[in-house]
Amino acid sequence: MVFAVEADALRKALRSNAGVILASRKLESEELPLDPRVLWVADARYAFAVVARKLKGDVVRAGVHASSIVGQGVTVGVGTRIGPGVVLEDGVVVGADCDVQARVTIYSGTVLGNRVVVQAGAVLGSTGFGYVRSEETGEYLIFPQQGRLVVEDDVEIGANTTIDRGALGETRIGRGTKIDNLVHIGVEDGAILGGQVGIGEHATVGAGVILGGGAGVLSGKKMRGPGEVFWGRPARPLKEYLRDLARLKHR
Repeated sequence: MVFAVEADALRKALRSNAGVILASRKLESEELPLDPRVLWVADARYAFAVVARKLKGDVVRAGVHASSIVGQGVTVGVGTRIGPGVVLEDGVVVGADCDVQARVTIYSGTVLGNRVVVQAGAVLGSTGFGYVRSEETGEYLIFPQQGRLVVEDDVEIGANTTIDRGALGETRIGRGTKIDNLVHIGVEDGAILGGQVGIGEHATVGAGVILGGGAGVLSGKKMRGPGEVFWGRPARPLKEYLRDLARLKHR
């Protein structure tokens, strides 16, 4: 089985020995030979992922690995797998059908919903990097970190990602959120961040905002506008960023 979202890819697939070809319906207008192997779907890439998941089946074996450390008052839902070396501190709640992989650390005050996937080495509910400084002595003291972390249903968290709990309130990861590896979280619903994006303290990345790879958001900056693309360091609207590049090129 293969998939094709572009005409060239579909032509190559038709010349292959693939038994099934998932093709995006937008390609039906292309002048291509009829082939009974082609299944027209709205989005071939998405359909391929759905079929692949069905074919893969359920490979997660529920249970708590013997090497895991489980604190007092921890709740683990039905069908959940807790992998080797996982640490669940006191009072942690993990929902049903979750997959918590090797050496994940989940601090007290963290609640995971159902069907959450946490890849190896992730740290959830850790203390945020918040300090206050004495003007008299210059001493730094950590600000009280008494909040909690709530991860809603169907969230997937990449390897070595860190999600801090709230200082006084809560950090909440909305349902269905997908987080890549090595990410530190602090954005609103539907935001998309490219690789190597940097975000300063107390900055706001609004709902639906898109930050291109390598973008840098200054401390205290508010990035707003669903579907709005920001790029560059410091991050600015894409049109403005491209205009600045053009000016540099002609200097």
